[in-house]
Amino acid sequence: MQPFDPARFAKRLTWGHGGRLGIAYHAHGPDWVELALPFSPDQVGDPARGTLASGPIVTLIDMATSLAIWTRRGAFLPHATLDLRVDHLRAAAPGRTVIGRGTCTRLTPSVAFVRGEAHDGDPADPVAHVAGTFMLMDAA
Repeated sequence: MQPFDPARFAKRLTWGHGGRLGIAYHAHGPDWVELALPFSPDQVGDPARGTLASGPIVTLIDMATSLAIWTRRGAFLPHATLDLRVDHLRAAAPGRTVIGRGTCTRLTPSVAFVRGEAHDGDPADPVAHVAGTFMLMDAA
């Protein structure tokens, strides 16, 4: 079995929900993955301000944290989101791509723990923070 490669896997993000949103691979490390959500006028949640709706940002971070789990585990194994708390800190700037970074901070035999953030150009000024848990479906 080949080890999980998030860059290769992300090429498949052109279909489904992530594909509709335009989410694409950005970068990765041994336990983290970054995905990019390009600005799109049809994803604006506040037309008066031109800011993105929160739903696409939640999807971005959920996908980034999932890929971080597969990356850390080294394999595409089934898991399900148990809890994903997203704290929206501010609106993303209109017209900017949002980068979502997910990190798998701990693995137990049955649960993966994740953290993450989204920003629109400056990681020191995040749009949102996330913390969550995923149930590992292949656990005995």
